[in-house]
Amino acid sequence: MGKPHVIVVPYPAQGHVIPMLELSQWLVKHGIKVTFVNTEFNHERVVKSLSDLDNVRQVVNMVSIPDGLEPWEDRNDLGKLSEAIFRVMPGELESLIIEKNINGKEGDKIVCVIADGSMGWALEVAAKIGVRRAAFWPAAATSLALTFDIPKLVSDGIIDSNGRILKNQMIQLSPTIPPMNSTNFVWACVFDQATRKIIFDMLIRTSITVKSTDWIICNSSDDLEPGTFTLFPDILPVGPLLASNRLGKSVGYFWPEDSACLAWLDQQPINSVIYVAFGSFTIFDQTQFEELAQGLELTNRPFLWVVRQDITANMDEAYPKDYKDRVHKRGLMVSWAPQQQVLSHPSIACFISHCGWNSTVEGIGNGVPFICWPYFADQFANQTYICDEWKIGLGLSKDECGIIRRGEIKDKLEHLLSDKSYKERVLNLQVKTMDGVRGGCSHKNFNNFIEWIKDN
Repeated sequence: MGKPHVIVVPYPAQGHVIPMLELSQWLVKHGIKVTFVNTEFNHERVVKSLSDLDNVRQVVNMVSIPDGLEPWEDRNDLGKLSEAIFRVMPGELESLIIEKNINGKEGDKIVCVIADGSMGWALEVAAKIGVRRAAFWPAAATSLALTFDIPKLVSDGIIDSNGRILKNQMIQLSPTIPPMNSTNFVWACVFDQATRKIIFDMLIRTSITVKSTDWIICNSSDDLEPGTFTLFPDILPVGPLLASNRLGKSVGYFWPEDSACLAWLDQQPINSVIYVAFGSFTIFDQTQFEELAQGLELTNRPFLWVVRQDITANMDEAYPKDYKDRVHKRGLMVSWAPQQQVLSHPSIACFISHCGWNSTVEGIGNGVPFICWPYFADQFANQTYICDEWKIGLGLSKDECGIIRRGEIKDKLEHLLSDKSYKERVLNLQVKTMDGVRGGCSHKNFNNFIEWIKDN
């Protein structure tokens, strides 16, 4: 009898593709055959970014289907992208599964669709064809719990039926879940009303679909979000699924990594380097970019700063005058970095982060404290966990113009790095979360999930 064959469908964003490729490699390691279905646009980016040493294409069958947009259209326009996905991708996925199940080789039949929790339509396709379904939530379970609670938020008058915020207030889903500001709800952080409505409607539809699946697994752990997993026992933690846990390397990046930064880190003192990275979505205006640059300069510490080409409008003139000359002996700017390898390097002292969930669990998984700089979506809730619940980082305050100034950046970094309790707490949390993956609750849930897939 051949290996059971599953299809894995990520949401087409960097922070979703990486953990779902991580899940895929874990499945392969446990005797499951995986076909990973990216959009054509992202498939090309991922393949281009793979180095000759990456063997993921030898173990995971990576295929692609259209996302409904033309190659030149903006994938960061989440409303436009979401509408195109709903219009085109369900039919394409259905055709792919039917082709595998009717015309495929012996043992090639799809037994399960594992879809990103934001791609509920893929679970609907699986139900239509009669294939078993599982949802994988790559972010914090609390952000999924929020979407499950949307009907209650409407009935409590916090939001209306279109997702508009009616009350600017702190709310708690339960006494054991950290409070969140209603203005920072996932859909409320999107930038225009039309897009907010599209995302809100998608979340409602997806949450209904996800609730009806056979399994809901989450890239989190009981130690990180105990209150959420108690309140929503159907969401099962199986993470954090880090490459380091399987002695591997993260793949799925949309940009080629600058691995030369690892050699630069080798030259720095232990526990000295400020690592600065804001994921794939964050953008800055010119003023904020300059304040960050000068804040890093003021610290007089070595820093490694990931500066995407699209992080601000005009990269050619973004840095303050003569900045690179002034900081070249202790500052390194790169366009993209192998983040898990960077965070595991002994020279790293702290992480200035946008608080995306991948970055959050990677920081914890390597025992690195945080300076939090959230941008949108679930990143504000993750900051609450980092600063208020786990107490492994500090937030930054904006001035009356909405700018985080250089002095604030310098002061918070000095506070974080001089107070050893932040490092101690994150090291304790690292031990607990890694133990969960190696033999605790996450490990048991994942093994049960594997057995369910094989029992077909």
